[in-house]
Amino acid sequence: MVFPPSKTHHEPIHNYHPPCDGASEFLRDSGEKVELVFYEPRLKGSLNEYELDLLRQRSQEARRAKAERGELVITPPIGFVKNHDRLDLDPDKRVQEAIRLVFRKFKELGSCRQMLLWFHENELKFPCIRGGNAKRHVLWRKPNVGSLMRVLKHPVYAGAYVYGFSENVVTLENGIPKKRTRLKRKGEWDILIPNHHEGYITWDEYHRIQKTLANNTANFMTEKPGAAKRGPALLVGLLRCRRCGRKLSIDYTGARSRPYPCYTCRRGHLDYSEPKCIAFGGTTVDEIVSREVLRVVRPAAIEAAVAARQEWLSSEDDVAGNIRHELEAARFEADRAWRQFDAVDPANRLVADELERRYNKSLKRVGEAECRLQEQIAQRAQTAVPKVEEFRLLAEDLSRVWHDEQTDVRLKKRIFRTLIREIVVDIDDETSEVVLLVHWKGGVHTELRAHRRRRGETTKTTPPSTIEAIRVLALVCNDRQIAGYLNRNGLRTVKATRFTINSIVALRRRAKIASHNATRQQDEGWMNLTSAAEHVGISPRMLREAAERAEVPSKHPLPDGPWVFQRCDLDLPETRTLIHAIRQRCRRGGLQTSRQQPLLFKD
Repeated sequence: MVFPPSKTHHEPIHNYHPPCDGASEFLRDSGEKVELVFYEPRLKGSLNEYELDLLRQRSQEARRAKAERGELVITPPIGFVKNHDRLDLDPDKRVQEAIRLVFRKFKELGSCRQMLLWFHENELKFPCIRGGNAKRHVLWRKPNVGSLMRVLKHPVYAGAYVYGFSENVVTLENGIPKKRTRLKRKGEWDILIPNHHEGYITWDEYHRIQKTLANNTANFMTEKPGAAKRGPALLVGLLRCRRCGRKLSIDYTGARSRPYPCYTCRRGHLDYSEPKCIAFGGTTVDEIVSREVLRVVRPAAIEAAVAARQEWLSSEDDVAGNIRHELEAARFEADRAWRQFDAVDPANRLVADELERRYNKSLKRVGEAECRLQEQIAQRAQTAVPKVEEFRLLAEDLSRVWHDEQTDVRLKKRIFRTLIREIVVDIDDETSEVVLLVHWKGGVHTELRAHRRRRGETTKTTPPSTIEAIRVLALVCNDRQIAGYLNRNGLRTVKATRFTINSIVALRRRAKIASHNATRQQDEGWMNLTSAAEHVGISPRMLREAAERAEVPSKHPLPDGPWVFQRCDLDLPETRTLIHAIRQRCRRGGLQTSRQQPLLFKD
């Protein structure tokens, strides 16, 4: 390759015109002859670009070589600081406790969304970084899903060094290029060095968290059950149709205060206009699977209860601990604001007024943090610490704890997802039963059958005590009066509604209870309190008191309801004798005793 000569070593050539093709023409004097050379100016620009690419490639290789040694630290994530070419934990204890709190609450709740709601419910703040390495400072604000998810997904918190964790992707939106950051999968990372520095969790815990996050995202064809939510249906995400292989959806019917779950396989109908496969009510199925799960976990219930108590006693209240750190930081800011205000010249009002405003603002934050801490301590003091004996009693009666209304339904779902991989379900049309094939995590399979509820049929039944009360009240009351007495005592139907005449008629027909008839009542001798008192000749109050002492045979089905007597019981000799004694006491009045003192007035 021949380069053009330097103008400093050769004299300029006069009367020379370049060719028409645009090439430059130079003359080089070699001593004996003159050599004519043509040079393309575009070649010089290409060489410059090649040199720039070469320098960029060398710098990238040097950068990668430093990353392979684990020494390339550009901007440390929240919770870490840069110490030369290493990562160290942030010296701020409040920042460390905030990061550790994220991992503790995720282990407890099992969902990033639920953890975010817990942070907002308790008004806790989360740190974020502002500025570069030279002007790096930490701000505290309410967390969002992105900030919490970055902590859960980044392997740096497990003590691992990662290079190539994310990449920039350019997409077109309405013809405008948009630059976005995408997190790579684990197999796409360029460099991974485990046990590189001190972390907040172990490498095994990091893998368990990633597995939980992956299981929280589910669709209708995967085996992932999804995140546990607040709905009352316990088997959401675990049921799979035996006929088409798709997961079952959940629908809720009935009142909003008491929703009724219904499982249905409808994805084929929605996506491909296929006929619907199966559908059945969820209350009976959830109850049968719950009994089977309780039977499996009952042997380890006591050990789990005692371990839970020890963990509860050894762990500090997370909310109170976070507020204590916030209070300590607020007091430090208030002390620094006071020192600045105290050092300024009082005559310089332009500066003194601003420093005084900052000091008052910091004192206000201190007062708010102290009030929140006192409220949390008072709330914690009101909660009684369960004893080991109480835990053992609850463990023995695990079914009562499971069906308690205060038991979190998300905890039940997490227990199901821990023990059960999936449940293959089908309907036996001949026997009208729901066939459940439970696939446990250990590889064991169990077949369960549940009665399929028909339309209009309810799985809940009226308590026997209510049926017996209706049977007794029907002796002296009509259906309208019976409904009024039941509602007055706070009783409700199986649908949590008030009793009406129609509901009383339906219950009587189902229990084969005859309706009230005045003629039959007169023939059989059934009487209420007023009629019975007139029959025996004493006041209703005296007869009621005798009935309460069980001296007179009677029936009292409801606490706030009528008394029912029978004529043959009132005509018994012993009852007549008692009634005669009561009548004599009423005629004689009260008798004076020696303990009574005369009422004397002095003049």
